[in-house]
Amino acid sequence: MSEIQRTKVIPRLVPTVSGPGTAPVTLLGSAQHPAEPQQPAPSKQSAPSKQRAVPKKPAEPKPPAPPRPDLASTKTGRQMEAYLQHLAVERGMARNTVSAYRRDLLRYAAYLEAAGVGGADDVHHRHLTGFAQAVREGSDGGSPLSARSAARCIVAVRGLHRFWALEGTTADNPAADLHPPSPGKRLPKAISIAEVTAILESVPTETEAGQRDRALLEFLYATGARISEAIGLDVDDLHLDRPADGPAVVRLFGKGSKERIVPLGSYAAAALESYLVRGRPGLAAKGKGTPALFLNIRGGRLSRQSAWAVLKAAAERAGIDKDVSPHTLRHSFATHLIEGGADVRVVQELLGHASVTTTQVYTLVTADTLREVYAATHPRAIA
Repeated sequence: MSEIQRTKVIPRLVPTVSGPGTAPVTLLGSAQHPAEPQQPAPSKQSAPSKQRAVPKKPAEPKPPAPPRPDLASTKTGRQMEAYLQHLAVERGMARNTVSAYRRDLLRYAAYLEAAGVGGADDVHHRHLTGFAQAVREGSDGGSPLSARSAARCIVAVRGLHRFWALEGTTADNPAADLHPPSPGKRLPKAISIAEVTAILESVPTETEAGQRDRALLEFLYATGARISEAIGLDVDDLHLDRPADGPAVVRLFGKGSKERIVPLGSYAAAALESYLVRGRPGLAAKGKGTPALFLNIRGGRLSRQSAWAVLKAAAERAGIDKDVSPHTLRHSFATHLIEGGADVRVVQELLGHASVTTTQVYTLVTADTLREVYAATHPRAIA
């Protein structure tokens, strides 16, 4: 039999070939002639015989995913949903706050369902005290909450029952005497001016991403903005072209979409100008076009997680072994202003706090500060 010229082909999977008198085969590699009868292998040098394709075992169907908790699944949950709509639409609460309330009320709804409560009218004070104890101990099957998280959960439940009573869903308010656990006062975790400076100056600015990182960190410390406010900024919210007698300003949108104007220091303004000229155009070219101020490497809006990673990497380069977060820069901003003599009302406006009580926590001083001031000012403190 004459030799058959074999054609060199790119290895690929060839579909199964079958014909009269031949068994279906699956070929992998070089091209074959389906009409040529297969011969038994006379020696080891002959081509290996083709094996019959083994049919695949059908995949077993996956079990259905467990149902996701939903407030609409129970009567009490549907009544809670009306309260969440009230918070979002009528009171204008921030989306993150409403999401936190939803998680708390999902846990409350599950607790009431396990207790056999059929609706809002069936809730008694004993259910409320039992739930307050359950979230602290985790006896309802959930994770035990800290005093601060449990207080937020109880506040959500109290607001729910007050809403039900005002709307006429229930005849009275069984949560009127329910008090959240006191989380206790704690000083904000601020870092020193030297540590902030080391973090800011540790960011290399040779790349487009480096330009963005330096501008982001300078912006956070210069304005005291929340991380959600910073990553939500658009380019049009910046006003860097200001007269010589005033600093640049930025328009921030805080909780509940409340707008405020915050001045920008010269260092932050210079970093932002450099980023807008040298960094952002290259990043924006990789995306589909977005008005966002801070962009990721794909040209889209920078995420909260990426912003955290930027600060964490900068703190490591600066040799700061403390737990530093974007909110640490916010605390440091307020603390350094108070220490520099700023009025608490001014700091309240800059931070976007609804109540000055929230801002007054920055006026608390530590024992070390008390000792230092006493030793430096009292005439008979040091012999």
